[in-house]
Amino acid sequence: MKINKLKTIYVSPAGTTKTIVKVISNAINFEFSEQIDITNPKSREMKTETASDELLLIAVPVYMGRVPSVLTDYFNNFTADNTPVICVVVYGNRAYDDALLELKDIMTNCGCKTVAAAAFIAEHSFSSSEFPSSVGRPDKNDLMKAEYFGEKIKSIIEKLSTTDNINNFRIPGNYPYGGTKNLWHLDFISVNENCNKCMNCVSNCPVAAINYHDVGEIDINKCTLCCACIKLCPQQAKTMKAGPMKEAAIRCTKFAERKEAEFFY
Repeated sequence: MKINKLKTIYVSPAGTTKTIVKVISNAINFEFSEQIDITNPKSREMKTETASDELLLIAVPVYMGRVPSVLTDYFNNFTADNTPVICVVVYGNRAYDDALLELKDIMTNCGCKTVAAAAFIAEHSFSSSEFPSSVGRPDKNDLMKAEYFGEKIKSIIEKLSTTDNINNFRIPGNYPYGGTKNLWHLDFISVNENCNKCMNCVSNCPVAAINYHDVGEIDINKCTLCCACIKLCPQQAKTMKAGPMKEAAIRCTKFAERKEAEFFY
């Protein structure tokens, strides 16, 4: 089959997932490519369609061992026509649990056929200078593996005569899925005097949870705990308050043994 276009769709509040998919996309190196960043809530309002002569790469972060629930409506408006898809999840060196299996199942229900899947590691969302967890990842070795993965995908696609020839392969996971879609609703972010109201946090929040007129006011019912507003603040004006989130950040430092990317074909 002839596929010349790669369509990449990703969610990347802190930019790490974007870094990984860019390397994979460059290694696949198709003549035509399109990147769709659905991190911003407005971008998820559009209906997405993919065809059988496109290759789709979809990548999402892992939240509580699951695909983020904020994507549910987006996937409900997603349609495909036997589109070959690469499923990628990115997690913070603890475990990706059933998220990769869940993503594959979601894409199958949308009309895709999974040709490959992978789980990559990035710096944990809760990581900070005070409580470091998988700092600096994806690092050079991670990106080398992402490049290898992309080259492997290209080789598979070039040998594929039809989507009917895509083999069904096993992805680790359980039914029913473990983890949880129910995130904590916590007032956990403190804003200090360094804040100069640059609005960087507002523009980077994937769920529009931060009040434009008062950046210290956060809708805890919308917040996904991604901590992008903390990580991406140029003034380091946001920190975690004492409480369950800080305790979780401390627990994450215990997962220090280096995990490596896992590939499935």
